[in-house]
Amino acid sequence: MDYETVLFLCPHGAAKSVLAAALCRRMATAHGRALLAVCAGTEPDPEIAPHVRRLLSEEGLALPIAQPQRVTATMLAEATSIISLGCDQDALPAVPRHWESWDDVPAPSQDLHGAYLCIEQHLIVWLQTIQRRSDHD
Repeated sequence: MDYETVLFLCPHGAAKSVLAAALCRRMATAHGRALLAVCAGTEPDPEIAPHVRRLLSEEGLALPIAQPQRVTATMLAEATSIISLGCDQDALPAVPRHWESWDDVPAPSQDLHGAYLCIEQHLIVWLQTIQRRSDHD
């Protein structure tokens, strides 16, 4: 089965991108969508934010990574879609394809629930968009 790869990026790779990848995996599975959701940061923290880890556990979502990882040129090249949650393209190791920015997501350290809901709403629209695109291919 062919699948798409979506790369979620945030500066620290420890909160927004982790939430997005975990939630995307669940939503894609629920809709029968073959999708690989990965996450990374441009300047990764040493560990996933504890409050994000707790929320994912409470929501029954698996952690998409064990610890934050730095985005690589290979990750950018292999991604079908790249979604930035506050990253500057100048901080990347290569020029990305299929770039989309979700810069309105609140900082999880200040509004975890708001960040979660905002990411969820973006994912609903994004998954509908890629479904329509694949229906026309």
